[in-house]
Amino acid sequence: MENIRNFCIIAHVDHGKSTLADRMLQLTDTISAREMTEQVLDNMELEREKGVTIKASAVRMVYHAKDEQDYEFNLIDTPGHVDFNYEVSRALYACEGAVLVVDATQGIEAQTLANLYLALDANLVIIPVINKIDLPSAQVDEVKKDLVNLLGVDEEEIIPISAKTGQNVDLVLEAIAKKIPEPPRNIDQPLRALIFDSHYDPYKGVIAYVRVFDGKLEPTDRIMMMANGIRTQPVEIGVFSPDLRPIDKLEAGDVGYIATGLKTVSECRVGDTITNAVKPAAEALPGYRKAKPMVFAGVYPTEGEDYSNLKDALEKLQLNDASLSFEPESSEALNFGFRCGFLGLFHMEIIQERLEREYNLDVVFTAPSVEYQVLLTNGDVITIDSPADLPDESRIVEIREPWLTLNIFTPSEYYGVVMDLVKRKRGIYISEEYPSANRVQLNFEIPLSEIIVDFFDLLKSGTRGYASMDYQFLEYRAGDLVKLEILINGEKVDALTAIVHKSDAYHKGQALVSKLKELIPQQLFTIPIQAYSQGKVISRANVKALRKDVLAKCYGGDITRKKKLLEKQKKGKKRMKMVGSVEIPQEAFMAMLRLED
Repeated sequence: MENIRNFCIIAHVDHGKSTLADRMLQLTDTISAREMTEQVLDNMELEREKGVTIKASAVRMVYHAKDEQDYEFNLIDTPGHVDFNYEVSRALYACEGAVLVVDATQGIEAQTLANLYLALDANLVIIPVINKIDLPSAQVDEVKKDLVNLLGVDEEEIIPISAKTGQNVDLVLEAIAKKIPEPPRNIDQPLRALIFDSHYDPYKGVIAYVRVFDGKLEPTDRIMMMANGIRTQPVEIGVFSPDLRPIDKLEAGDVGYIATGLKTVSECRVGDTITNAVKPAAEALPGYRKAKPMVFAGVYPTEGEDYSNLKDALEKLQLNDASLSFEPESSEALNFGFRCGFLGLFHMEIIQERLEREYNLDVVFTAPSVEYQVLLTNGDVITIDSPADLPDESRIVEIREPWLTLNIFTPSEYYGVVMDLVKRKRGIYISEEYPSANRVQLNFEIPLSEIIVDFFDLLKSGTRGYASMDYQFLEYRAGDLVKLEILINGEKVDALTAIVHKSDAYHKGQALVSKLKELIPQQLFTIPIQAYSQGKVISRANVKALRKDVLAKCYGGDITRKKKLLEKQKKGKKRMKMVGSVEIPQEAFMAMLRLED
């Protein structure tokens, strides 16, 4: 037990976390040179392509230290994006130490700080590491000074490495063995194991990734999930090395897996505590909460007959991702589909990519929206996640929208750019801090609906890619919000309905109508496009009719003949308009997202 070390690697996106894990696996001979691939722990094609860890994973390594002792290292790899903040906090809670990786070319960024604060909240020992020192643009001395100011450590304690070439990675392993404490030994207590991640296996059911805090577990013990009371008999218990390897028992301090045999990940949620069903623990480990979707969007198959395939695909994705929620909905414009809830915009992008790649589905995603609380005149408060569900204005007292605390980390020269962007998006300035001489951390409060669409892209382009951001949910706040509806050919298109701030309704409606006029293809009759809000039409444009020259065959002759042909055409167009329907292309639904361009 005194030679067990449980640790994780925390870093901003693309600072070299997965590459450092690769080098550690090689140096400890956990993986042979023949089996080695880049980013071993990122086993999803999407993870490698985007350079972001999406699913947490764990691996056990045996390290032979300079003091001639063998140490058992349990590395828990954490997701690298702000959408998966809760999963990161659970993975950190399962460790005693953390390796903080900072890119020598980029310096400290928002996610570095956010994860560092989570690690300090969990009382972890921090080992600071500067990565990518082999690059010509590396600023090792400046980043060292920033880390000294941030952590209050000596410069000698900061380890400069290159995870790509393997330079100095052995010093990191030695520091883990020396500085990170052994896990507490509570074998005599009733079993308590924290689930820090899980995935679905078709043969073994849900496989829970656990850190055992108290007691011990053997394959014959019956177990219970403390949040929902579900009981089951483990199919298998074991450790990651890095493949699943069955063992006889897991004890306090160990990191391993439990193959539960359960059929859905929602029965075995991240952050829950597993205990012995016969001798349960008195209370669960702290910090469990249910994953709450923040962003909602409609998902529709482009071909109606793909509806059942889409349902199957979403059910399969949900087996591995308990934070994805969906329910059936229908739209007049898009027929039958699903209303899906996501942790954030990046999570939504991942699901869209997986539906298209892994299940070969052609899908339409409507513009993302957030969850609103609506106070009605009868005193009831209802929650809606689709703008089309908003009740009649006469029944509404107020609409409350979710607000966030937003931290933006940027070089001082882009101070004005960031301030201007946040002000445009209805943000409220709170405070600022200067962690180093030329970098500033700006703290704001901002509505979630303003940052889910294009805020991050605008921030990156405005600051030449140097700014980074992090956010947390704050509260629901009443706002001066109205419903903006789009009518095409006199019919409301529910998928284009939005809830906007009253001051934005006019110019957003106008911009959307202008954009739709370009996108909707011409028909043989005139198509009116209208933006409607607060009981009146606030903007209108017409898509002109395609004209067929019916007079082409008239060479001279009497004017009455020409008039007769034109009247006949006019009647035909009128009849066509009565029965005609307008086809709306996918770009029209995405126009909602690109009004700023």
